Order: sequence, then structure tokens, then C-alpha cells
Amino acid sequence: MLKDERSLDLMFHALADPSRRMMVDRLSRGPASVSELAKPLAMSLPAVVQHLAVLEQSGLVKTQKVGRVRSCTLDNEAMSRAEQWLHQRRLGWERRLDRLGDFLSADPGVTKTKKT
Repeated sequence: MLKDERSLDLMFHALADPSRRMMVDRLSRGPASVSELAKPLAMSLPAVVQHLAVLEQSGLVKTQKVGRVRSCTLDNEAMSRAEQWLHQRRLGWERRLDRLGDFLSADPGVTKTKKT
């Protein structure tokens, strides 16, 4: 498996959980401490730290400890890679749907022959 494919697997696995998506959403507005990320979540601080570990392993989030505070930031490059992958899939789907639309709107007399 290619490194990029493994990276995407880890990213999409991390984003599969609603709590982690909430954390990513919050971090999209700027850096936050672990405590700030934990506030809206109905879970213990150790559980939040475990979720952050999954986000860090996926490459979506980076953390840095300064004194007693661990600050988290979103890695925009990682998000861009996931977005590019989705965009490539969307282009393929749109091309196939366009071809299907062209086929369905084609003159039926051209594609079918009448039996007499």
C-alpha cells in the first residue's frame, strides 16, 4: 500500500467519529487547548486525549505542549490532501453522470431500430 493511501485511510478513519469531527471543526477556527476541545464533549479528559491521539496519528492535527498546556492546531496540508482525493472522485462521478445524461437524452431513433 502506498504511503499516501495509508495516510488517507488514517484520515478518513479519524474523521469517521463524530467527536473527532467536532474537534476538527473547532480547530478549523484556530488553535485550541485540549481543555477547550473537551468542553462541549460529554466525555472524560482522558477520552478526549485518546481521540486527539487518533487525529494526530492521521496527520490532521498537530499538538504542542507549552508549560502545562497542550495546544492543538489543524494541519491544513493534510486536510488539502483529503479534499483533493474527494475532488478527484467527484470529477469522475460527474463525468459518468454527464455521459449517462447524454445517453438518456439521445434521440431514441438513433439508438434503437424499429422491428416491422
